[in-house]
Amino acid sequence: MAEAADFPTVSPSPARRLLRRTGALLAAAPLLASLPLLPAATPAGAATPTTAASSATGTSTVAVAVNSLSPSAPTDGDTVTVSGRVTNNGKQTVTGAHVGLRVGASYSSRTTVDEAAKRGTGGAADGTEVSRKYGKKLPRLAPGVTQDFTLSVPVKALHLGADGVYQLSVALMGQTAAQPYQQTLGIQRTFLPWQPSGADTSTKTTALWPLISDSHLTAETGANEQQTPVFDDNDLAKQIGPGGRLQQMLALGSELDVTWVIDPDLLASVDAMTEPYKVKGPGGKLRAGRNQANAKQWLSDLETAVQGQKVVTLPFADPDLASLAHTGTKVTGSLGHLKDATDAANLTVQTILHTKPDTSYAWPAEGAVDRDIVKVATSAGADKIIARSDHFPETGGLTYTPSAARPIGGGASAVVADGRLSTAFQGDMTVAENSTLAVQKFLAQSLMLNKQTDKQRSVVVAPQRMPTASQAQTMARALHALQEGTWTQPQTLSAAVKAKPDPAATTRVPRAYPSSLRKQELPQSAFEQIQATQRDLENFKVVLTDQSRVVTPFGRALDREMSTSWRAESGTSGKFRDGVSSYLSGLAEQVALIDKSEVKLSGRSATIPVSVQNNLWQDVDHLTLRLTSGNGTRLKIGGDTFQDQEVKIASGHSQSVKFTTTAKATGPIWVHAQLYTQDGAPYGEPLAFKVDVTEVTPTVMLVIAGGVLLLVLAGYRMYQQRKRAVAAQPGKDAPEGDSAAADDEEADEPAGDSAAPARADVPQQPSDPTADTAPESTDPSGTGERVDR
Repeated sequence: MAEAADFPTVSPSPARRLLRRTGALLAAAPLLASLPLLPAATPAGAATPTTAASSATGTSTVAVAVNSLSPSAPTDGDTVTVSGRVTNNGKQTVTGAHVGLRVGASYSSRTTVDEAAKRGTGGAADGTEVSRKYGKKLPRLAPGVTQDFTLSVPVKALHLGADGVYQLSVALMGQTAAQPYQQTLGIQRTFLPWQPSGADTSTKTTALWPLISDSHLTAETGANEQQTPVFDDNDLAKQIGPGGRLQQMLALGSELDVTWVIDPDLLASVDAMTEPYKVKGPGGKLRAGRNQANAKQWLSDLETAVQGQKVVTLPFADPDLASLAHTGTKVTGSLGHLKDATDAANLTVQTILHTKPDTSYAWPAEGAVDRDIVKVATSAGADKIIARSDHFPETGGLTYTPSAARPIGGGASAVVADGRLSTAFQGDMTVAENSTLAVQKFLAQSLMLNKQTDKQRSVVVAPQRMPTASQAQTMARALHALQEGTWTQPQTLSAAVKAKPDPAATTRVPRAYPSSLRKQELPQSAFEQIQATQRDLENFKVVLTDQSRVVTPFGRALDREMSTSWRAESGTSGKFRDGVSSYLSGLAEQVALIDKSEVKLSGRSATIPVSVQNNLWQDVDHLTLRLTSGNGTRLKIGGDTFQDQEVKIASGHSQSVKFTTTAKATGPIWVHAQLYTQDGAPYGEPLAFKVDVTEVTPTVMLVIAGGVLLLVLAGYRMYQQRKRAVAAQPGKDAPEGDSAAADDEEADEPAGDSAAPARADVPQQPSDPTADTAPESTDPSGTGERVDR
């Protein structure tokens, strides 16, 4: 280049030009490598580089996972230990790396904590790195390789300042061949609550611990005295067994200061498993259940855990209050199920747990309420509605979170759980990092809530209804750390409700209901089907001598049809309702009329038998059988167009009911039989059969012909006897008068051993195994003559 300048007229040789270009590229290499670190505007429409070098840069090159942090809320003298793993997601090997802790500034509000949680990864490293002696060196991290780390740092080395929530980051510094200098290649941020000494004012915190499950027990029971219960599947047995979701919920809750919220349906279902029970298998085939020991152990442990504590009980099967309020009220009678479910809850808990429950609470799905839901809840006796702050927002511009309880009119109170704390444990908590971050965020929000004001407040945490086992474990870790913390104190739900309401807190029930939740509600057709089943149940139970065998299992099944758990399983709710309805219909059909073929009546008057079969386990009563003539002019029954007779049938038997008839004309006539309940409602399917009325039947003609034949034979015998008598006296003719006298005398003699031939058996109807009337005779027809079919 100097030569060209010195001698501008001389053109450089090709070799020199190549040397210059190579030198320029080598000189520009460091500058080009550093360009990704400098902010630069990209022209509109320009393509983003996708080279191997660019994919290996930035803080997304290495994924940093924080799998554990303890203690979650340290105090003076503690040592903070952070464990996790780093994974090279880039395409180049990372060299000269180390993992270290960084401490950032404290947060000023709950909102800033939310915003920080959204940017947990990526971006430039922030905060001050703790001394490198507490870090871990990673000389080489190849692409796709994962390596674990553990960092232990004394609290005093973190140089924390005033009480509050601090940002705590785990960052990996290193370099690659494309960027051969130290830079942040991966980072994960979390929260570190710092309250070493007791707070001036502590927050009273109530944690709800729900024991709720979806429906598993059917309305079906065994046809035996014990009414063996039948389960749709074996899922509940797995949940209460060792390591199961409900077994862990019980074990974890027993170690915490919580308020138990229990669905009595769960108790009833587990209690049913303590005795012999059946489980439906493939194709509906029943097999014996084998988890009685686990069921007894679970109930025993629960009874021990709740002794001396207040148990909040939901209505039986946890009815969906929002569905009832928005669509169920359009179907007459639906609200009656809520009151029945509340009464059943009280009895169930006292019977199984031997403790008196508190049934004054209602808990709509996800704590979303509106005025209709409040009306429905209070109609069943619940005057405390558990809501959630994200669905019950403040309207007064408060700068702090008020206490949970507040009056909403009509003698009812809303218990508004904190939305941030209540939703902290949702998502996949089987991933250790997700669980750890959730615990730290929960504690951070709780401490920031406490620091909002010097006023003491009562806060409620209402988590998801049916947490998974991993979610329950995360909840337990967070609550354990919170209850050992220095800024809160545990409190029961009843105490939270009695706390003095904040006068500045909103008491206005929201008008709008979240559209996303409304889509999950039961449709109106579901409540119409429930009411149809209820009507069938009412019609069926009145004929039973032991109604409890049917009313109790089906009443509870109807409660299950309205369960909130169907929101997560809308596709199977219809199948459950259909199963209950069809099973009830099948039971009712066990009491029915037995089919009849055509009936033939000989003569003007006769008896028609109609048989009723009872295949139930119990006797039936309060039934009336009505037989109606299709033509009252031609055929009368009991002297009228129809006749009613009461029916009472023993279990497993049939009864033949006889009706007297009078025919005015011959020919076929249709007759209709129908069972009715005591209140006049039709029961079961009607039976129609044809009656053929004939003046003289072939059987009667045969009898008459036989009688005539006997008379002829008797006369012929008398003639033969007379002839032999005359032949025995030769030459002596009997006088004409004597002959006549002899004839009269012979006529008066008995027939001796001669007798009329036996009559043929009368054909029997398959439905009538025994004869209902006397044998036919040649005498004139009279009332009570048997039916010749």
